[in-house]
Amino acid sequence: MSANRANAPYYFVPGPSRHPITASFGLLMTGAGAAGWVNGQPWAPYLCGFGLLWFLFVLKSWFGDAISESEGGMYGKNIDLSFRWSMGWFIFSEVMFFAAFFGALFYARAIAMPWLGDLNNKILWPDFAAVWPNTGPAGVVENFQTMGPWPIPTINTALLLMSGVTLTWAHHALLAGKRSQLIQGLSLTILLGAIFMGFQVYEYMHAYSDLNLKLSSGIYGSTFFLLTGFHGFHVTMGAIMLAVVLIRVLKGHFTPEHHFAFEGAAWYWHFVDVVWLFLYIVVYWL
Repeated sequence: MSANRANAPYYFVPGPSRHPITASFGLLMTGAGAAGWVNGQPWAPYLCGFGLLWFLFVLKSWFGDAISESEGGMYGKNIDLSFRWSMGWFIFSEVMFFAAFFGALFYARAIAMPWLGDLNNKILWPDFAAVWPNTGPAGVVENFQTMGPWPIPTINTALLLMSGVTLTWAHHALLAGKRSQLIQGLSLTILLGAIFMGFQVYEYMHAYSDLNLKLSSGIYGSTFFLLTGFHGFHVTMGAIMLAVVLIRVLKGHFTPEHHFAFEGAAWYWHFVDVVWLFLYIVVYWL
Protein backbone atom coordinates (compact mmCIF):
# COMPACT_ATOMS: atom_id res chain seq x y z
CA MET A 1 0.00 0.00 0.00
CA SER A 2 1.27 3.45 -0.87
CA ALA A 3 0.94 7.02 0.23
CA ASN A 4 -1.50 7.66 -2.62
CA ARG A 5 -3.95 4.96 -1.69
CA ALA A 6 -7.55 6.05 -2.07
CA ASN A 7 -10.31 4.83 0.20
CA ALA A 8 -12.13 3.43 -2.81
CA PRO A 9 -15.66 2.19 -2.06
CA TYR A 10 -15.30 -0.52 -4.72
CA TYR A 11 -13.21 -3.67 -4.81
CA PHE A 12 -10.59 -3.35 -7.51
CA VAL A 13 -10.35 -6.45 -9.73
CA PRO A 14 -7.34 -6.41 -12.09
CA GLY A 15 -7.58 -7.74 -15.60
CA PRO A 16 -6.24 -11.11 -16.73
CA SER A 17 -2.55 -11.46 -15.93
CA ARG A 18 0.17 -13.55 -17.55
CA HIS A 19 2.38 -13.33 -14.47
CA PRO A 20 1.23 -16.45 -12.54
CA ILE A 21 1.73 -18.85 -15.45
CA THR A 22 5.00 -17.29 -16.60
CA ALA A 23 6.38 -17.31 -13.03
CA SER A 24 5.36 -20.97 -12.68
CA PHE A 25 7.16 -21.76 -15.94
CA GLY A 26 10.32 -20.11 -14.61
CA LEU A 27 10.12 -22.12 -11.38
CA LEU A 28 9.56 -25.30 -13.39
CA MET A 29 12.72 -24.70 -15.39
CA THR A 30 14.65 -23.85 -12.22
CA GLY A 31 13.47 -27.00 -10.44
CA ALA A 32 14.08 -29.26 -13.44
CA GLY A 33 17.52 -27.77 -13.91
CA ALA A 34 18.37 -28.20 -10.23
CA ALA A 35 17.25 -31.85 -10.31
CA GLY A 36 19.33 -32.52 -13.41
CA TRP A 37 22.29 -30.68 -11.90
CA VAL A 38 22.26 -32.90 -8.82
CA ASN A 39 22.27 -35.94 -11.11
CA GLY A 40 25.21 -34.72 -13.15
CA GLN A 41 23.46 -33.65 -16.36
CA PRO A 42 25.70 -31.22 -18.32
CA TRP A 43 22.79 -29.09 -19.57
CA ALA A 44 21.16 -28.74 -16.15
CA PRO A 45 23.10 -25.73 -14.74
CA TYR A 46 22.20 -23.66 -17.79
CA LEU A 47 18.51 -24.55 -17.53
CA CYS A 48 18.52 -23.81 -13.79
CA GLY A 49 20.19 -20.43 -14.30
CA PHE A 50 17.92 -19.49 -17.20
CA GLY A 51 14.83 -20.47 -15.22
CA LEU A 52 15.96 -18.40 -12.25
CA LEU A 53 16.60 -15.34 -14.43
CA TRP A 54 13.22 -15.86 -16.08
CA PHE A 55 11.52 -16.01 -12.67
CA LEU A 56 13.26 -12.85 -11.43
CA PHE A 57 12.28 -11.00 -14.60
CA VAL A 58 8.63 -12.00 -14.10
CA LEU A 59 8.81 -10.87 -10.47
CA LYS A 60 10.11 -7.47 -11.57
CA SER A 61 7.22 -7.05 -13.99
CA TRP A 62 4.67 -8.37 -11.48
CA PHE A 63 5.88 -6.09 -8.70
CA GLY A 64 5.85 -3.17 -11.13
CA ASP A 65 2.20 -3.75 -12.04
CA ALA A 66 1.16 -4.04 -8.39
CA ILE A 67 3.06 -0.88 -7.46
CA SER A 68 1.50 1.05 -10.35
CA GLU A 69 -1.97 -0.03 -9.24
CA SER A 70 -1.20 0.96 -5.66
CA GLU A 71 0.23 4.35 -6.62
CA GLY A 72 -2.75 4.90 -8.91
CA GLY A 73 -5.12 4.83 -5.94
CA MET A 74 -6.84 1.61 -6.97
CA TYR A 75 -6.44 -0.15 -3.62
CA GLY A 76 -8.96 0.51 -0.88
CA LYS A 77 -9.62 -0.99 2.53
CA ASN A 78 -11.11 -4.17 1.10
CA ILE A 79 -8.01 -4.79 -0.99
CA ASP A 80 -5.84 -4.12 2.06
CA LEU A 81 -7.79 -6.74 4.01
CA SER A 82 -7.48 -9.22 1.14
CA PHE A 83 -3.72 -8.68 1.01
CA ARG A 84 -3.42 -9.35 4.73
CA TRP A 85 -5.43 -12.56 4.54
CA SER A 86 -3.53 -13.68 1.45
CA MET A 87 -0.15 -13.07 3.03
CA GLY A 88 -1.24 -14.84 6.20
CA TRP A 89 -2.38 -17.93 4.28
CA PHE A 90 0.77 -17.84 2.16
CA ILE A 91 2.96 -17.88 5.27
CA PHE A 92 0.80 -20.70 6.67
CA SER A 93 1.46 -22.71 3.50
CA GLU A 94 5.17 -22.09 4.00
CA VAL A 95 4.87 -23.33 7.58
CA MET A 96 3.37 -26.56 6.24
CA PHE A 97 6.13 -26.75 3.62
CA PHE A 98 8.86 -26.71 6.24
CA ALA A 99 6.81 -28.89 8.58
CA ALA A 100 6.96 -31.64 5.94
CA PHE A 101 10.76 -31.60 5.95
CA PHE A 102 11.02 -31.36 9.72
CA GLY A 103 8.51 -34.23 9.86
CA ALA A 104 10.69 -36.32 7.54
CA LEU A 105 13.68 -35.68 9.80
CA PHE A 106 11.66 -36.60 12.90
CA TYR A 107 10.37 -39.79 11.26
CA ALA A 108 13.86 -40.86 10.24
CA ARG A 109 15.35 -40.25 13.67
CA ALA A 110 12.54 -41.16 16.07
CA ILE A 111 10.66 -43.91 14.19
CA ALA A 112 12.57 -45.45 11.29
CA MET A 113 15.95 -45.58 13.01
CA PRO A 114 14.82 -47.50 16.14
CA TRP A 115 12.65 -49.79 14.02
CA LEU A 116 15.47 -50.73 11.66
CA GLY A 117 17.79 -51.31 14.60
CA ASP A 118 15.56 -53.54 16.72
CA LEU A 119 16.10 -57.28 17.16
CA ASN A 120 13.45 -58.24 14.60
CA ASN A 121 15.55 -56.72 11.82
CA LYS A 122 18.98 -57.93 12.96
CA ILE A 123 18.79 -60.92 10.61
CA LEU A 124 18.10 -58.71 7.60
CA TRP A 125 20.62 -56.00 8.50
CA PRO A 126 23.12 -57.47 10.97
CA ASP A 127 25.60 -54.61 10.55
CA PHE A 128 23.06 -51.80 10.89
CA ALA A 129 23.68 -49.37 13.77
CA ALA A 130 20.73 -47.33 14.98
CA VAL A 131 22.72 -44.14 15.57
CA TRP A 132 22.34 -40.60 14.28
CA PRO A 133 23.68 -39.45 11.97
CA ASN A 134 23.37 -42.72 10.13
CA THR A 135 26.00 -43.57 7.53
CA GLY A 136 24.06 -46.35 5.79
CA PRO A 137 23.48 -48.08 3.57
CA ALA A 138 26.94 -49.60 3.86
CA GLY A 139 28.97 -49.54 0.69
CA VAL A 140 26.79 -46.84 -0.85
CA VAL A 141 27.29 -43.76 1.32
CA GLU A 142 30.85 -42.47 1.64
CA ASN A 143 32.19 -41.60 5.07
CA PHE A 144 31.43 -38.03 6.09
CA GLN A 145 31.50 -35.73 9.09
CA THR A 146 28.49 -33.87 10.44
CA MET A 147 28.08 -30.11 10.55
CA GLY A 148 28.24 -28.80 14.11
CA PRO A 149 26.74 -25.58 15.48
CA TRP A 150 30.09 -23.78 15.75
CA PRO A 151 31.04 -21.32 14.47
CA ILE A 152 29.13 -20.54 11.26
CA PRO A 153 25.59 -21.67 12.23
CA THR A 154 25.80 -19.75 15.50
CA ILE A 155 27.08 -16.65 13.71
CA ASN A 156 24.25 -16.96 11.21
CA THR A 157 21.75 -17.25 14.05
CA ALA A 158 23.05 -14.00 15.54
CA LEU A 159 22.87 -12.33 12.12
CA LEU A 160 19.23 -13.28 11.57
CA LEU A 161 18.26 -12.27 15.11
CA MET A 162 19.92 -8.88 14.57
CA SER A 163 18.13 -8.53 11.23
CA GLY A 164 14.82 -9.03 13.01
CA VAL A 165 15.75 -6.22 15.40
CA THR A 166 16.78 -3.83 12.62
CA LEU A 167 13.60 -4.58 10.67
CA THR A 168 11.47 -3.88 13.74
CA TRP A 169 13.40 -0.62 14.20
CA ALA A 170 12.62 0.28 10.60
CA HIS A 171 8.93 -0.48 11.17
CA HIS A 172 8.76 1.77 14.22
CA ALA A 173 10.55 4.49 12.25
CA LEU A 174 7.96 4.20 9.48
CA LEU A 175 5.11 4.51 11.97
CA ALA A 176 6.80 7.58 13.47
CA GLY A 177 7.45 9.17 10.08
CA LYS A 178 11.25 9.02 10.49
CA ARG A 179 12.26 8.12 6.95
CA SER A 180 16.02 8.35 7.48
CA GLN A 181 15.86 5.74 10.24
CA LEU A 182 13.51 3.68 8.08
CA ILE A 183 16.07 3.64 5.27
CA GLN A 184 18.88 2.78 7.67
CA GLY A 185 16.92 -0.06 9.26
CA LEU A 186 15.93 -1.58 5.93
CA SER A 187 19.45 -1.27 4.55
CA LEU A 188 20.96 -2.96 7.60
CA THR A 189 18.40 -5.77 7.41
CA ILE A 190 19.20 -6.46 3.76
CA LEU A 191 22.94 -6.30 4.49
CA LEU A 192 22.62 -8.78 7.36
CA GLY A 193 20.64 -11.11 5.10
CA ALA A 194 23.34 -10.90 2.43
CA ILE A 195 26.06 -11.67 4.99
CA PHE A 196 24.00 -14.62 6.20
CA MET A 197 23.85 -16.02 2.67
CA GLY A 198 27.58 -15.48 2.24
CA PHE A 199 28.27 -17.56 5.33
CA GLN A 200 25.79 -20.17 4.10
CA VAL A 201 27.69 -20.51 0.82
CA TYR A 202 30.96 -20.81 2.74
CA GLU A 203 29.39 -23.49 4.96
CA TYR A 204 28.36 -25.52 1.92
CA MET A 205 31.86 -25.27 0.46
CA HIS A 206 33.28 -26.41 3.80
CA ALA A 207 30.80 -29.30 3.92
CA TYR A 208 31.69 -30.53 0.44
CA SER A 209 35.46 -30.05 0.52
CA ASP A 210 36.38 -30.68 4.16
CA LEU A 211 33.61 -32.85 5.63
CA ASN A 212 32.70 -34.83 2.48
CA LEU A 213 29.09 -34.02 3.37
CA LYS A 214 26.92 -34.07 0.25
CA LEU A 215 23.30 -34.36 -0.76
CA SER A 216 24.00 -38.05 -1.39
CA SER A 217 25.31 -38.62 2.16
CA GLY A 218 22.38 -40.75 3.25
CA ILE A 219 19.33 -39.46 5.08
CA TYR A 220 21.44 -37.01 7.08
CA GLY A 221 22.87 -35.31 4.01
CA SER A 222 19.49 -35.21 2.29
CA THR A 223 17.64 -33.60 5.18
CA PHE A 224 20.53 -31.23 5.98
CA PHE A 225 20.77 -29.78 2.49
CA LEU A 226 17.02 -29.75 1.87
CA LEU A 227 16.27 -27.85 5.07
CA THR A 228 19.17 -25.41 4.93
CA GLY A 229 18.93 -25.02 1.15
CA PHE A 230 15.24 -24.20 1.06
CA HIS A 231 15.68 -21.87 4.01
CA GLY A 232 18.47 -20.09 2.15
CA PHE A 233 16.18 -19.74 -0.86
CA HIS A 234 13.53 -18.14 1.36
CA VAL A 235 16.10 -15.76 2.84
CA THR A 236 17.06 -14.73 -0.69
CA MET A 237 13.43 -14.12 -1.65
CA GLY A 238 12.86 -12.16 1.56
CA ALA A 239 15.89 -9.99 0.84
CA ILE A 240 14.55 -9.30 -2.66
CA MET A 241 11.19 -8.27 -1.20
CA LEU A 242 12.87 -5.95 1.30
CA ALA A 243 15.05 -4.49 -1.46
CA VAL A 244 11.92 -3.64 -3.46
CA VAL A 245 10.43 -2.04 -0.35
CA LEU A 246 13.63 -0.03 0.17
CA ILE A 247 13.53 1.24 -3.42
CA ARG A 248 9.93 2.31 -2.89
CA VAL A 249 10.86 4.09 0.34
CA LEU A 250 13.59 5.99 -1.51
CA LYS A 251 10.95 7.04 -4.05
CA GLY A 252 8.74 8.43 -1.29
CA HIS A 253 6.19 5.63 -1.11
CA PHE A 254 4.39 4.57 2.10
CA THR A 255 2.92 6.56 4.97
CA PRO A 256 2.41 5.66 8.63
CA GLU A 257 -1.19 4.77 7.75
CA HIS A 258 -0.72 2.89 4.47
CA HIS A 259 2.28 0.58 4.12
CA PHE A 260 1.15 -3.03 3.81
CA ALA A 261 3.88 -3.88 1.28
CA PHE A 262 6.36 -3.19 4.08
CA GLU A 263 4.34 -5.18 6.60
CA GLY A 264 3.95 -8.17 4.29
CA ALA A 265 7.70 -8.31 3.63
CA ALA A 266 8.36 -7.92 7.37
CA TRP A 267 5.99 -10.78 8.23
CA TYR A 268 7.79 -12.99 5.74
CA TRP A 269 11.22 -12.05 7.10
CA HIS A 270 10.24 -12.75 10.69
CA PHE A 271 8.83 -16.11 9.57
CA VAL A 272 12.20 -16.93 8.00
CA ASP A 273 13.88 -15.99 11.30
CA VAL A 274 11.65 -18.34 13.28
CA VAL A 275 12.22 -21.22 10.86
CA TRP A 276 15.97 -20.78 11.23
CA LEU A 277 15.74 -20.99 15.03
CA PHE A 278 13.97 -24.35 14.75
CA LEU A 279 16.46 -25.46 12.11
CA TYR A 280 19.43 -24.35 14.21
CA ILE A 281 18.27 -26.41 17.18
CA VAL A 282 17.02 -29.52 15.37
CA VAL A 283 19.64 -29.85 12.63
CA TYR A 284 22.80 -28.48 14.24
CA TRP A 285 22.35 -29.23 17.94
CA LEU A 286 20.18 -32.34 18.35
